[in-house]
Amino acid sequence: MFPERTGLIIWVNDLKSVKHLERFGSIHYASKRMHYVVIYMNADKAEEATKAIQKYPFVKKVERSMRNEIPTEYNSNVPDKSKLYT
Repeated sequence: MFPERTGLIIWVNDLKSVKHLERFGSIHYASKRMHYVVIYMNADKAEEATKAIQKYPFVKKVERSMRNEIPTEYNSNVPDKSKLYT
């Protein structure tokens, strides 16, 4: 139903030109102090968008976000000690 989304972290020289990146996806966050932008886009267009973004003169580096690879389901192998105190 929903398309698979992926994130890109784009390191830039200055934030004045960040508006040019809006055509590739939705800008989630732009750091003024560290000069990077987090942008989310459809996963099937991420590879060609990365190549196009790297051609801009204000872009230093483009990295893929590893948020999709981080496991979000946790299990505990430690027994619950709260039952001992009741």
